[in-house]
Amino acid sequence: MSNDQLSRVFSALADPTRRDMIATLASADATLVDLAAPHAMSVQAVSKHLQVLEEAGLVSRTRDAQRRPAHLEVEVFDLMTKWIERYRREAAERFERLDELLAERTAPSKTCDTPTTAKPASKGKSA
Repeated sequence: MSNDQLSRVFSALADPTRRDMIATLASADATLVDLAAPHAMSVQAVSKHLQVLEEAGLVSRTRDAQRRPAHLEVEVFDLMTKWIERYRREAAERFERLDELLAERTAPSKTCDTPTTAKPASKGKSA
């Protein structure tokens, strides 16, 4: 997945209406009218949202007689997941190294394990 496509995908998913449409399509294919039903907006507005999802590669549309159902392209999510996982793994490794470093620095030193028992010099009179 190119960076430009990845940018389009994340940009498309930034809108809550489009994320809701993705959630609907995750359970089954749906027509434009089906996708517009739960939203308080025109079919034309929902059509523009669907077009953004199509351009990002998240959704495809097929022709079924008079219907044009939208279909979720799961492969794009697999590619996104791999991209995210790569950086999650790198971040986790950095945190593990930081934990190890902090553990080394906060561990008591072996040379300082036993307290010194030096007696203070007396300032009193000598006998």
